[in-house]
Amino acid sequence: MKLITFAIPCYNSANYMKKCIDSLLDIIENIEIIIINDGSEDDTLKIAINYAKKYPNTIRVVDKENGGHGSGVNVGLKLAKGLYYKVIDSDDWVDKKALNDVINQIKNFNEKNEFVDLLIANYVYEKKGTTKIIRYKNLPTNKVFTWEDIKRFKIDKYLMMHSVFYNTDFLKKINLVLPEKTFYVDNIFVYYPLAYVQTMYYLNTNFYHYTIGRVDQSINEQNMIKRIDQQIKVTKIMLNQSTDIFKYRKEKHNLFRYQVHCLAIMLCISNTMLKISGSFENKKKIKELWRYLKYNNFKLYKFLRFKSIATLTCFPRFIVLIMYLVTRKIFKYN
Repeated sequence: MKLITFAIPCYNSANYMKKCIDSLLDIIENIEIIIINDGSEDDTLKIAINYAKKYPNTIRVVDKENGGHGSGVNVGLKLAKGLYYKVIDSDDWVDKKALNDVINQIKNFNEKNEFVDLLIANYVYEKKGTTKIIRYKNLPTNKVFTWEDIKRFKIDKYLMMHSVFYNTDFLKKINLVLPEKTFYVDNIFVYYPLAYVQTMYYLNTNFYHYTIGRVDQSINEQNMIKRIDQQIKVTKIMLNQSTDIFKYRKEKHNLFRYQVHCLAIMLCISNTMLKISGSFENKKKIKELWRYLKYNNFKLYKFLRFKSIATLTCFPRFIVLIMYLVTRKIFKYN
């Protein structure tokens, strides 16, 4: 039995994918690795095939036409046989001790035949020789918990793809499918299932090492501005997935509060990138995004426009730019 399926979507990843794959190979009897070659034009496929030949019982390779990161995640999930599903970006890597911690916990779930929908672990920003550990001190540790048991997330904390392991059967049951040829869909991967999550478990172990600083990364500031229409697209999809959000306000208040937190962050990112770009066209897109929310979900619009951190992005451009530079220096998010 495979406890975890690790999906590694790869596009022109030949220069760094080996470190990612090697970091997973200490406990190969308990995991499966699906390397998805997404139409690469370098030696990515060749490297992946060589790994599959060396570890035939652990590694599978999928060679497909380019469809974007979401397409790779979809293919991996469709083929996944592990009890839990984890996406690893090919330029990131995993701590071996933390991998053992996660494996042991899932073994414990399996022995008791009690599986949580969502397993959460820490991740670590790696940038130019500096590290920043993202922990979730607001979550109960080493116990099964529900939305009612969590405390408020701090303004700079939210669940990212790096920190989540979803139960594979759970994801398939809710029919999670990500848009293809679209950047920033990792936000949908984390957000969409949350309304269906009943049980969670948090391991305070530094599992995922998230490498940032390459100029070709999607979170690079200039790339985010260049691809701002895709950021807006993902934001709108998440807003559309939140039409029933207010039904949780009383019965699952912490879920409601966290969903609002996520949506406010997405609006902040979209509006900030639009505003700091300085272009007249992008200035119009800010108004259009708020207008879109207003006409599609007026109640949510009022909440996010006047009662969330997204309000800050409505300040004049020079104030938004200062806030952006300060928060980027503090939180090191790109």
